[in-house]
Amino acid sequence: MRVFVQRVSEASVVVENEIHSEIDSGMLILLGIENEDNQEDIDWLCAKITKLRIFPDAEGIMNLSLMDTNGEVLVVSQFTLHASTKKGNRPSYTNAARPEVALPLYEEFISRLTQVLGKRIGTGEFGADMKVSLINDGPVSIWIDSKSKE
Repeated sequence: MRVFVQRVSEASVVVENEIHSEIDSGMLILLGIENEDNQEDIDWLCAKITKLRIFPDAEGIMNLSLMDTNGEVLVVSQFTLHASTKKGNRPSYTNAARPEVALPLYEEFISRLTQVLGKRIGTGEFGADMKVSLINDGPVSIWIDSKSKE
């Protein structure tokens, strides 16, 4: 499971010209799921994300987490995070989980993250053509992979 976390001052998802979800200050999390992912990946990522110290403290040092700041969260599924560009110029997505595997894991990720944060989080619409807008604050953008634990 891979996530691309961005600290944002605001973010939104539009589906079919309608705002599906929007947040103020917090994190936009792009989530990629592969076939081997499971509950252990979800638990590890949710713990890591919620404790990730990327928000500024009173001195402007990135020393605070989502838990400390009560920041908002928007999660968007993105199978292209598992793109392989090793061969040729057309990315291969064979490592990305098919929808029948990915959708339940996506929903469980959202459920677990909601539970850990103790509040509702915004989401995209799985499988939809989405328009994602954000104002990256910092900018701060971090790649986390549950398999490499980086």
